[in-house]
Amino acid sequence: MKDAAELILRSRRVVTPEGERPADVAVAGGVITAVRPYDSAVPDGARLTDLGADVLLPGLVDTHVHINDPGRTEWEGFATATAAAAAGGITTLVDMPLNSIPPTTTTAHLTVKQDTARGRVHTDVGFWGGAVPGNLKDLRPLHDAGVFGFKCFLLPSGVDEFPQLSPDGLADALTELTRFDGLLIVHAEDPGLIDGAPRRGGPRYADFLASRPRAAEDTAIAGLIALAERLGARVHVLHLSSSGALPLIAAAKRSGVRVTVETCPHFLTLTAEEVPDGATEFKCCPPIREAANQDLLWQALADGTIDCVVSDHSPSTVDLKNRDTGDFATAWGGISSLQLGLPAVWTEARRRGHTVADVARWMSTGPARLAGLTAKGAVAEGHDADFAVLAPEETFTVDPAHLHHRNPITAYAGKTLHGVVRSTWLRGEPVARDGRVTGEPAGRLIERPAGGS
Repeated sequence: MKDAAELILRSRRVVTPEGERPADVAVAGGVITAVRPYDSAVPDGARLTDLGADVLLPGLVDTHVHINDPGRTEWEGFATATAAAAAGGITTLVDMPLNSIPPTTTTAHLTVKQDTARGRVHTDVGFWGGAVPGNLKDLRPLHDAGVFGFKCFLLPSGVDEFPQLSPDGLADALTELTRFDGLLIVHAEDPGLIDGAPRRGGPRYADFLASRPRAAEDTAIAGLIALAERLGARVHVLHLSSSGALPLIAAAKRSGVRVTVETCPHFLTLTAEEVPDGATEFKCCPPIREAANQDLLWQALADGTIDCVVSDHSPSTVDLKNRDTGDFATAWGGISSLQLGLPAVWTEARRRGHTVADVARWMSTGPARLAGLTAKGAVAEGHDADFAVLAPEETFTVDPAHLHHRNPITAYAGKTLHGVVRSTWLRGEPVARDGRVTGEPAGRLIERPAGGS
C-alpha cells in the first residue's frame, strides 16, 4: 500500500514529526501512505482536498475523559462526548473507569461499557481499568482484555462505587502491576493534608482553593515516586495542578524513575485570580491555581517535565454544580471542556510564543505515547489518517448552547478563543465539519496494542 493514494490532503501548513511544512498527505485504506512535497502531481483516481493555509494537525488524543455511560448518562454519554470530541479536533479518547455504573473494575464491567459504546461513537474509544480495594485479582484479566492501564485514587473519588486505595493497597496494586508491566495512573492528593486543610462552605473561591492545598499534591506525588522507584513500577500522575511537585518529578525522570505526568487545559488557561465567587463551573479537584503557578506549568511543558495535555472532561448535570447557591464545597468538581481544549490551549500557547507544532506534541503525540498508540499522534507514513484541520488565527466566542456536551455548562462560557476547528478526519474520512458531526458514528472501540503500555 506504500505510496498508494485514494485521497490527497494538501496544506501549506502540515505539522509532521519533523516540524511544520507545506506538504501533500496521501491516504489509502484509512492510513497515511506518504507525506509528499507540496503541490505534487495528484495520482490518477485520487481525490484532492486543498486546505489552503489551514493547519493540518494529527488528530488529538485525549486519554482523560469521563464519559459516565452507562449509569450516569444524564451527565454525559458516549454519543454526546464523542460528538464534542470530534467537533473539537479529537479523534481518539480513552474513557475513565469511574462515574459510570458499573465502574470498569472487572472484565464483566468492561464488557458492559463496551456494549454500551459500540455503534455510538464518533471517535475511536479505548478504556482504562480501575484499581480499587478488593480487585487485585481482576487487574491481570483486565490488562489481558485490552485496557490501557489502571486508575486509582489516594483519597475519596466522589462516588461510592469507586473507593480510594490505602497506602498498603497502593503498594499491593503496584506490586501486582509490575508482574505484567501495567501502568498505574493516579489521582495524587494526600488525604491527611486535605482533611487538615481549612474547610469552609460557601461561594468564596479563595476558601475552596485553601481546602485543596498544593502541599497535598506535592506530598502524594513524592510518595508515589518513591514507591515506583522502589518497585520499578510505571506510574502516571493525573491532572497536575501544583507547580511545587515539578522539581521532584524532573529529578525522578533524570534518575530513571518510570514516571510521566499530564496537566489540563484549565490549569494552563484559567487562573484563580479570575474565578468569580460563586462561579462553580470553575470547580475541579485539584483546583485551578494562581497565575504564578500557571507560569511554572508552562515552563515544565516547554522543557518536557510535563509529558502531555489532556482534558479531564468531568461533566455533570447543571443542578449538581449548585449554580443557585454558588457553594463550592458541595458542588460537583469537574470542568466541561472536551470540545474546547485545542482552541483554549492554542490561545494561551500563541500568547506565550509557542507554536501549533508544540500544541500537537502536547495534545496528540504525548497522549498517544502514554497509551502506547503507535499508529496515532503523528502525520507520518504508516499512521492512521486521523487529522484535525485548524484555522489558527480565527476567533470565536464560546456559547455553551452550541457545544455538543450533554449539559450546557462550561468554565469557558463567554471567552473569545483563537483557533477554529474546520474539520476532523478519522481514518481518512471527515467526521466533523465546522463544529458539526457528519454522518453516522464511525469510531471504533480500541484496545491496548499487544506489547504496548
